[in-house]
Amino acid sequence: MRLDLGYDGTEFSGWARQPSRRTVCGVLEDTLSMVLREDVVLTVAGRTDAGVHASGQVAHVDLPSTVDVAGLPRRLARALPTDVRVFSARVVPVAFDARFSALRRHYEYRVTDADSGAHPLRRLDTLAWPRPLDVSAMNVAAELLLGEHDFCAFCKRRDGATTIRELQRLKLVRSSVDGVITAFVSADAFCHSMVRSLIGALLAVGEGRKPVGWPSSLLALTGRASGVAVAPAHGLCLVRVDFPGDGELGARAEATRRVRTLSS
Repeated sequence: MRLDLGYDGTEFSGWARQPSRRTVCGVLEDTLSMVLREDVVLTVAGRTDAGVHASGQVAHVDLPSTVDVAGLPRRLARALPTDVRVFSARVVPVAFDARFSALRRHYEYRVTDADSGAHPLRRLDTLAWPRPLDVSAMNVAAELLLGEHDFCAFCKRRDGATTIRELQRLKLVRSSVDGVITAFVSADAFCHSMVRSLIGALLAVGEGRKPVGWPSSLLALTGRASGVAVAPAHGLCLVRVDFPGDGELGARAEATRRVRTLSS
């Protein structure tokens, strides 16, 4: 069964279960287990960090065919805390894997450089930046990062995990209404802290501390770049996950599980 869900990450210590910590996975699994009277284990499309939000997260779970799938979101709405919601639930093919079948993930990062700071109603999902930002310079720097690269300079390494990713979109747009800058970030997958590190590097360019070619020059490094600041978590939101058609789910999952190397 596929679950489409969202959450305000402010009071969560990320997605993954942690001892003595309030996490999205922990709250959802515990609530599902209580409602269904079944032990539930979720697989998620993207494990978000502490403080990161989601409006388009996807997870899957294996459940007996007797479960009332259509009525599950309403039952969960009565049992879940107000900062997490399951929007829909539906039966999917056995080959569907929320993590490995995904084609790409889409994130948005909101930042404002207004003198007055973030709007009070958006303070929990918008970074207030204290200096003016040059969006044009940031977009020039962003374009140089597109494509398949080893993004180890922008990632926290995990044993046995590759840091090779295909960055498909990285574009910043300033709203003509309120001046808020939104970064649209898409890739086939992201390694740990990659999105916020990319944003941190672009912020350095936007305020004039670094030249436009600096972020892309870091791709030549073989380890994490110490000069890249990780942007605060609260500005980031996972907004969508793309999947192939039902007939291609298994092949996509198999391809994703292969360890990637850079093309020569």
